[in-house]
Amino acid sequence: MTRPPADANVPGMQRTKLTVEAVRSMKGRVPVAALTAYDHPTARLLDEAGVHVLLVGDSLGMVVLGYPDTTHVTLDEMVHHLRAVARARPGALIGGDLPIHTYGTPQEAVASARRLQEAGADFVKAEGGREILPQIQAILDAGIPFCGHLGMLPQHVLEEGGKYRIKGRDESGRQRLLEDATALESLGVFACVLELVTPPVAAEITHRHPRMVTIGIGSGPDCDGQILVTPDLVGGFPWFTPKFVTPKAHTGEIIRQAAGDWMRELSLPHPTV
Repeated sequence: MTRPPADANVPGMQRTKLTVEAVRSMKGRVPVAALTAYDHPTARLLDEAGVHVLLVGDSLGMVVLGYPDTTHVTLDEMVHHLRAVARARPGALIGGDLPIHTYGTPQEAVASARRLQEAGADFVKAEGGREILPQIQAILDAGIPFCGHLGMLPQHVLEEGGKYRIKGRDESGRQRLLEDATALESLGVFACVLELVTPPVAAEITHRHPRMVTIGIGSGPDCDGQILVTPDLVGGFPWFTPKFVTPKAHTGEIIRQAAGDWMRELSLPHPTV
């Protein structure tokens, strides 16, 4: 079956390519809209919708690859999916997650970040605060923009007994998050995902850091932007939906119905010629 070229008739190609500084300048003015993308057609569709940031997240381990959590995702898998998204040539900023066990030292962090950059990432993201400052500094020194990730850290879920817990509920947790955020901004991190951070703390971080865009997920409405896992938003992974997500479509059910309708049509008697 022939198909048009991968870059044919892509409205998103007409968009001015967003830069890290353009996204940073949106703080306090325009809500940053970020969604995950793991493949070429999804990247095209989201870019045509005008999404600002496309993150090739290691959440692909669960919603694409069938792993129980993100701790099984490899760098090779991230590179594979990043290349697919980059082929859409979106105007959106493209980010890539550094998967677990790929940024244990500054040298390893830079090598892994370069692989993601070469695959098409405009920036990379890794989980953690002050404990990975040397790695973040090395990535930035290599000229690769960096996005932080604080709050609930999916790569550490096994250390927390497999539970995804809200962060910042007590004073010690609040102070830890505030200090981590301050450390990230001081290095020049342009943005930070706040995952499952209690909303008052997420708002405090947002207001305290004028040079760092906060992008919330399950952290309340007061961040500079929001990010969701796209299959959660569109009902593409119907077996589980986070409590903080209200699906805007139910594509999983549509796919089931379409396949069932097609199978029923196969069983219909065909007219003889």
